[in-house]
Amino acid sequence: MKRFLLLLIALGLFSCKGKYDQYKSIKNDPEDYAIVPKPAHLKMQEGRFLIDAGTRIVAADTLGKEAGFLAKYIREEGGMDTKVITDEAEHAIKLQLVDSITNPEGYTLDIDNDSVLLEASTPQGIFYGIQTLRQLLPATIDSAEAGNITLPAVKIVDAPSYAYRGMHLDVARHMFPVDFIKEYIDLIALHKMNTFHWHLTDDQGWRIEIKKYPKLTEIGGFRDETVVTRDPYTGDGKPYGGFYTQDEIRDIVAYAKDRHITIIPEIEMPGHATAALAAYPDLGNGTGPYKTVTTWGVFPTIFAPKEETFTFLEDVLTEVMDLFPSTYIHIGGDEAPKTEWEKSAQAQEVMKREGLANEHELQSYFIQRMEKFLNAHGRQIMGWDEILEGGLAPNATVMSWRGTEGGVEAAKQNHDVVMTPNRYVYLDYYQADPKTEKYGVGPVVTVEKIHGYNPTPAELTPEQAKHILGVQANVWTERMPTQDIVEYMVLPRMSALAEVGWTPRDKKEYVDFTQRMKRLQKIFDAMGLNYAKHIFNSAQTPEKD
Repeated sequence: MKRFLLLLIALGLFSCKGKYDQYKSIKNDPEDYAIVPKPAHLKMQEGRFLIDAGTRIVAADTLGKEAGFLAKYIREEGGMDTKVITDEAEHAIKLQLVDSITNPEGYTLDIDNDSVLLEASTPQGIFYGIQTLRQLLPATIDSAEAGNITLPAVKIVDAPSYAYRGMHLDVARHMFPVDFIKEYIDLIALHKMNTFHWHLTDDQGWRIEIKKYPKLTEIGGFRDETVVTRDPYTGDGKPYGGFYTQDEIRDIVAYAKDRHITIIPEIEMPGHATAALAAYPDLGNGTGPYKTVTTWGVFPTIFAPKEETFTFLEDVLTEVMDLFPSTYIHIGGDEAPKTEWEKSAQAQEVMKREGLANEHELQSYFIQRMEKFLNAHGRQIMGWDEILEGGLAPNATVMSWRGTEGGVEAAKQNHDVVMTPNRYVYLDYYQADPKTEKYGVGPVVTVEKIHGYNPTPAELTPEQAKHILGVQANVWTERMPTQDIVEYMVLPRMSALAEVGWTPRDKKEYVDFTQRMKRLQKIFDAMGLNYAKHIFNSAQTPEKD
């Protein structure tokens, strides 16, 4: 009997081995490796790895969340349940932490006929390798293949080109439900990005609950209507507003953390403050009454540079820091007209007391006050490039949005920089001919233009270039009232940006990118996204500058 059982086991093993061996000599096509962003190093191999009912994901408990994501992707896109175990197993997908990979976001992936081995030095690196595995899964599964899918054999050694790879979303002009914010975070994760810049306050609405100052959301969180035409002005007559509770924000922050995404909150100051001043008018320069703004643009209302304002903002930021564990807190600093300060006796007295030459230096004083407070709590400030005016706060990181000049200047002053130039990475701009596009403003920013962007300005020395942390695309929602419009404006331009931040510049080629996007398009379809189809509906030829 014992010999008979051993024989059955041996026959079973031989049978399984034979099933796997039939995939050993398959020659793969380049389209089997349609990965976005393109890996730093990829070597096609012969053969395929079969995922069937017996396949297991082997991972230590420390990688339980990451293994769970992989099992979810295989279930949703491959049509089968794959169990996660901690013990060794034959013909398995193994996730493993090692010390030999120096980049904390890097990974190696080795797939052959017998095994899948994904290694990284951190769970974050493992997570990015899983995003690659997700795109190596078959684009579609028919009934004949269900329960038996394969991955192409490959050797990948991969790591990002830039440490900061971000997407911004403005929810002050139009806000979106928690489910959509999570969807947006999922898209950031899919594209191997690591930062979500959440623009939470502006003239048209204050979207974050602050317990100590409830009027910020009770009054500042709502406007009477929204502009329809500007000249002459007409509104839609519909009250608009809302905000995210602190419990909702904690839930979103935790959701992002599980996907290795840092959320950087933005609380605007000293300008873009009308909604806050509508709630607490005593913090203004005596130019009230104030109302949450119903139209778009730059407005003269800014915070008064007085002690009551600094106390208020420190209280607000204390609650913000309690909600967001990010190193950076974004304090805006952009588009702050100085007219009110020029006419304010109190502002002029502060300038005289502090020995400030002009109102630009007063803004610098304002920003530096906030920086000292945040630094004392172990945080760093980030601001738009206007914070350069009047002198840059000592430890500030600059987001260069008015072209690249602000980023160059900041890097030359040995300050860190995130490049966000509007003519390359503003996703509220038209993405094709304005005559045919329903949505957009300003110039045209195509997928190809984004894909060709180099975040490191040529005029920087190698030492100065080290201060370019990375790149971010900005999504201003004045003309994006619904999530389907946001999806349309963001995708697939976000995919091009992902390649800018991740892929070595000498490995990028635009037509090749459009071909690889066909796999990502299938994922967009599976997610039910309303993406723009320009690059999928026409033959691609390189664009001329």
